[in-house]
Amino acid sequence: MRVFSSNVQSALNASKVDFFFLIRLDFNRPNDSIQASKIKRFSNLPKDIIFNSETYTGSSGLFEYDSPKFSSVVDREAYKIVITDLINEISTEMRNNIVGHDIEVRVGFLDSNGEPYLNPQDVLLVYKGFIDRPILQSTQENKLAVLEGTSPMADLDMVRSFMSSKAGIGLRSGIDSEGNPTDTSFNFIYDNEEIMIRWGRI
Repeated sequence: MRVFSSNVQSALNASKVDFFFLIRLDFNRPNDSIQASKIKRFSNLPKDIIFNSETYTGSSGLFEYDSPKFSSVVDREAYKIVITDLINEISTEMRNNIVGHDIEVRVGFLDSNGEPYLNPQDVLLVYKGFIDRPILQSTQENKLAVLEGTSPMADLDMVRSFMSSKAGIGLRSGIDSEGNPTDTSFNFIYDNEEIMIRWGRI
């Protein structure tokens, strides 16, 4: 069972639960040096806030986001956020392909005075994964960046073939196509081979 901090528990027990989102997108490429300008941080609060020494931009155009939810079954439901791309920042990155880039979504709570709890133990990580389906949607009023994160169970779609041959087991063992000379497990996989097995008590 997940244990919440006293501040979070107090916020959840209130008659009205006020919460906010912190979203972090990392557009740095794996082989490039890390650039701070390539990391985008958004909040749906009306002002900038600092969490873990990082500034999250308020009124940043965060247009739509999935609410945090718990599932009691294994499913493949993905996480989606929609951001109004006011100055073409995200669309520029999307043209350079952002599939596979990191995305983190946290949710925090407001106290009775409307101030956010910003201690790390009071802010919950509700999604961490990779951008899977970025889509640009243009309307007369807005240009929207729709970012869908990979489902935690996305690997259920993965297909991994297994070659049941001596060469196949050699490649799997990291040796070469000739196989590991000490691995004889697949030596007779295509041959008719009879062996005698003692069955029962000896």
